[in-house]
Amino acid sequence: MVKVREKKVAPITEQDDMDTIVSNGRAPKPISGMPEHENDNNDEKVYFMALGGLEHIGQNMYLYKYKGKFLIVDCGMGFLEEEIGAGDVQYCDTTWLEKRKKDVVGFVITHGHEDHIGALKYIWPKFRKPIYCTRFPAEIIRQTFTGLEMDFNPTKDIVVFDHHGATLDLAPFTVETFHVTHSVPEAQMLIIKTGAGKILHTGDWTFNDDIPIEEGTDFARLREIGSDPKLLACMSDSTSVSRQEKQTTETQVRDTLTEIMKNAPGRVIVTGYSRSIARMKMFAEAAHAAGRMAAIKERSNPNPVPYVGLPEFREMGISMGYLNPDDVYLHNEIKDLPAEKQAIFLTGSQGEQYAMLTRLCRGHVKEMKLMPTDTVVFSAIIIPGREQDVSYLYNKLARMGIKTHTIFDTDHVHASGHAGRPEFEKFYDMVHPQVSVPMHGDYINEMLNGKMAMERGGAKFMMVVHNGEMIALADGAEPYVCETIETGFVVMEGETERSANDPVYKNRKKMAVNGAVFVTLPVDKRGYLKGVPEVSSAGVFESDDTGFMKRQIQIEITRAIDNLSKAERKNQDNLVHAVQSATNRVIRAALGADKKPQYRVHFVQK
Repeated sequence: MVKVREKKVAPITEQDDMDTIVSNGRAPKPISGMPEHENDNNDEKVYFMALGGLEHIGQNMYLYKYKGKFLIVDCGMGFLEEEIGAGDVQYCDTTWLEKRKKDVVGFVITHGHEDHIGALKYIWPKFRKPIYCTRFPAEIIRQTFTGLEMDFNPTKDIVVFDHHGATLDLAPFTVETFHVTHSVPEAQMLIIKTGAGKILHTGDWTFNDDIPIEEGTDFARLREIGSDPKLLACMSDSTSVSRQEKQTTETQVRDTLTEIMKNAPGRVIVTGYSRSIARMKMFAEAAHAAGRMAAIKERSNPNPVPYVGLPEFREMGISMGYLNPDDVYLHNEIKDLPAEKQAIFLTGSQGEQYAMLTRLCRGHVKEMKLMPTDTVVFSAIIIPGREQDVSYLYNKLARMGIKTHTIFDTDHVHASGHAGRPEFEKFYDMVHPQVSVPMHGDYINEMLNGKMAMERGGAKFMMVVHNGEMIALADGAEPYVCETIETGFVVMEGETERSANDPVYKNRKKMAVNGAVFVTLPVDKRGYLKGVPEVSSAGVFESDDTGFMKRQIQIEITRAIDNLSKAERKNQDNLVHAVQSATNRVIRAALGADKKPQYRVHFVQK
């Protein structure tokens, strides 16, 4: 049976009953006030809800509830939506959970990508609960938190478990972890055990078991848990389920890079994800096979910066044994070699504003300049939402006469960390949950994941739900959405947190499209004009060289205010309305009827 939530809904009311008939033909009870499961100490269900990570990529934050206690899995940043108009990062709104923080038992981290750990520095201080993770994300968290003004003790607040697999006691939950391959070291799948049953939470995964720096997926344990009839549900990553071709491996990427480096006339510059230690290792092996010296491009500014970047990940790789010290040097150490002997790994595959490749394309790096003999390899996919920025790099490099290799024109330049259809088929041949809950992917991919779980994995139900919808799960029972909470995201702008619906952002969007007009009215206490209104604008008439529009607005405002009665002009709201109406007449006549600028009216008492 398939249960799909087609639209965001509020808690069910009597009005909704006829639209939400379940399979037995009966309408569910209306939900009002405090949900029943929050008061029932004898409740033997386990509950799942996402604050972020459903029907979109990034911003992963998932909750499990049992016996009134909450387990948080992952705490990631989202990809900023450009139309918001500002902000540095975005992450889940945890207002609902903060009211229950005394019942949170801790954070369990599946792996060290920013969309799974990047929001901890903003959200952890609100809860101050232990963070359970392997050594790789633990080191990222330690370095990220360094210098931040918070009461954080890494030896006490981070609990590091064995990346080969561990069992964590977070009563009333027991969490077993086991290794799975991904594009970052030490990725873990989770088996969340409760008295109500077991749940498999996959995190991000693939079956790319040709990664020389670490062992492959623990298929034996996956098959064992997947065949357990008490496996209540599988919450699985859906990012790339629609990909039909077999996964490219890291060694195939290495062989492709080797051939490119052998045939390139000058330097070979490879851009990819800074946390992909395996890719850095393959890059180094390719360079050595092609007779080149491998290096990373360090920062131009030698001063410490408040984030973990490519140089820090190189050091982590060396200290944890994933890289040898002589695998990859710093660019400064090899820059005097002939160009045909250099291979350089750097950031910027997504066209990030301050990443090294973007800065090189803009000519903002003094110590290194791009040359027509260079070859640039984009060893990465394009993350949804970054298409325009990456297109800028493609076109800029082409205009400079630089040869590029991308996923669109060269096979095997990138190995994804996310499973495609061939890997999912293998997965659901081993994993047979009662319920499939697809997560982390757009709606279409979540649907494909759920369908495959039912058709190939034997799942009886799939629940394609929204962020904020809480699913109740019990052994052998039909799952259902028992509660819906308001969810959203928070944008951090400098030191200020704002919700996505903040009026500041709404005004910025309107100003970006329609511009703004600022009017200063010199009036006396009776509301009579005592001079010419001062008018300026942003994005409306700066290009009006003759000043006609400005003068016409001043004339219309004066006329409109003069036409107000003695009683009307005493109310400043009437003056503001007169200004807006008069200005609209001029602007829409000149720029079109759809032009709706923002208005700000200031009064100067004369």
